[in-house]
Amino acid sequence: MSQGKREITLRFLAEPGDVNFGGKVHGGAVMKWIDLAAYACSAAWSGKYCITAYAGGIRFVQPIHVGNLVEVSAKVIYTGNTSMHIAIDVQASDPKVMKNRLTTHCIVIMVAVDEEGKPTSIPKWVPQSEEDKKLEASAIRLMNMRKEIGEEMEAHVKHFK
Repeated sequence: MSQGKREITLRFLAEPGDVNFGGKVHGGAVMKWIDLAAYACSAAWSGKYCITAYAGGIRFVQPIHVGNLVEVSAKVIYTGNTSMHIAIDVQASDPKVMKNRLTTHCIVIMVAVDEEGKPTSIPKWVPQSEEDKKLEASAIRLMNMRKEIGEEMEAHVKHFK
């Protein structure tokens, strides 16, 4: 399999329909943009249809205002056999000034699937730079933490059955 594109950035303007009752872009709109960027990045890397398996650690750092130019950047930072860990940064700026500020950051895990919806293999990403090696190591640490959190969450799932 050939390697695809590792990074992608989606850009658009925040619209009045994206606003919450407080006058800022609501988190649900931001989460939708994150999912779109994660899909575009994972599909570009794998060359396959991909589904969201996990979105975590979403940090809303600063608000996004109507009329802001929003950039949602996605980058592969770890690959398994069928999954890709995608780091997402959301930045916004007044288009008249073009001074980006970080508004949101998270990790999304996407899984490549075949025509029957079954996980399918993807190209391996191998970090080259020191920064990329640190990003991959961080993704592995987060993966191990998610396993612990998943086990802890099982108690809550059983409680509601």
